[in-house]
Amino acid sequence: MNNDTPIIYLFRRDLRLGDHVGLSEASGLGRPIIPVFILDEIFQNYGAAPQWRLGLALTSFTETLANISSKLTLRRGNSLSVISEIIKETGANEVHWTRAYDPAAISRDKIIKTELELKGLKVKSHQGHLLFEPWTVKTKVGGFYKVYTPYWNSVRDRYIAPELPKVEKLRPPKLWPKSDELLSWGLAFKMNRGADIVFKHTCVGEDKAKDRLQEFISDRVMLYNSSRDFPSKKGTSGLSENLTYGEISIRSCWIAAHESFLKGNEEAEVFLKELVWREFSYHLAYYTPHILDRNWRDGWDKFPWSDSSESSDAWCRGKTGVELVDAAMREMYVTGTMHNRGRMIVASYLTKHLMTHWKVGAGWFSECLIDWDPAANAMGWQWAAGSGPDASPYFRIFNPDSQAERFDKNCEYRIKFLAEVYSDGGQEGIDYFRAIPREWNLTIKDSYPQPSISLADGRAKSLHAYSNK
Repeated sequence: MNNDTPIIYLFRRDLRLGDHVGLSEASGLGRPIIPVFILDEIFQNYGAAPQWRLGLALTSFTETLANISSKLTLRRGNSLSVISEIIKETGANEVHWTRAYDPAAISRDKIIKTELELKGLKVKSHQGHLLFEPWTVKTKVGGFYKVYTPYWNSVRDRYIAPELPKVEKLRPPKLWPKSDELLSWGLAFKMNRGADIVFKHTCVGEDKAKDRLQEFISDRVMLYNSSRDFPSKKGTSGLSENLTYGEISIRSCWIAAHESFLKGNEEAEVFLKELVWREFSYHLAYYTPHILDRNWRDGWDKFPWSDSSESSDAWCRGKTGVELVDAAMREMYVTGTMHNRGRMIVASYLTKHLMTHWKVGAGWFSECLIDWDPAANAMGWQWAAGSGPDASPYFRIFNPDSQAERFDKNCEYRIKFLAEVYSDGGQEGIDYFRAIPREWNLTIKDSYPQPSISLADGRAKSLHAYSNK
């Protein structure tokens, strides 16, 4: 093999140079590396906010590669077809990528690998998206885990290899393939005017992700368990945004938190459990891929959930008349993310008080969240609805008012986002009206609505349906 023959490295949701298993191995071969990102069918089907945030990640990563005298080749189309074109253009005879574990990605990558190997090319996939690849975590009888706690107990003390050093140099090819202009992809189109609002709250790129992790470990992880449930506090890491696009590795997050735990910070273990919850969601997506788009538990297909309705439309717009629910939904439109406590509350309200199918909510989140993740999103919604693994018991129905009394006692969160209710709120409440679609025809001068159903009646209706399932 000619040492000048280039290797194609396919980037997906791993847009970084640090602790990058596949890139480190490929670059270590001493051959030219052609970094490539393909906007294939999977990425083209992303919702508005994830697609827009992907564009920001690609812009940042393009600059990162330029700093080490490399380039990111951008192409749009079917992955196999595009790779075949680049091979013809460059003479590359080897392709590497980081593995993904959702069913669509697995199917795509199997086809690519089979077809390229039939043509005599070498194909290698690498670990990197997860700490624990699904097939490496098994029950005592060799099956997969269906409950989180046993899964956690099985991996909590596993050896985690040290982080890999940042790739400092990629040997360039003699001939760079042609590349699309990122702007031509129109990744920001569906965000419309919301992009300018949400942008103020983003933390884009590898360097900023590392800074975010360091700040969290230094300043907040020691109070994580006691502050993470209060949406007005800066108690969480915020790293889900960066993990989604691989701007930081899950291993970097684990090692930093685990070191804090070993130093005596017991609250860091709660953060580790949250990282493993993400792992568990992919464990299930791998072994039971229907979790992403169908009820995970048997017998739920006839449950009397409704599809979209006026009530669910009001939920989508943050206009239910239930203050904590609306504040959380508006946080999503203004910042692109939502506090985890808020996610549980709005999901419970939609699926139980409003008796709306979890797929309606999961689909809406996939449009609006910049940290949208296919496995974690489906897992969270099915947990809240009761149809998923480790599901919340049917009688556990979050009461938004009691949740507000417990976690937003001084109304700080609600004041921040409900501008037509609280006149002393901040810019975020005003920005909600600037970010939402114009066709909603909502203004700050509108009166705040009354709930379509009382919390007591919604709970009673839900309990009746769930107890008679």
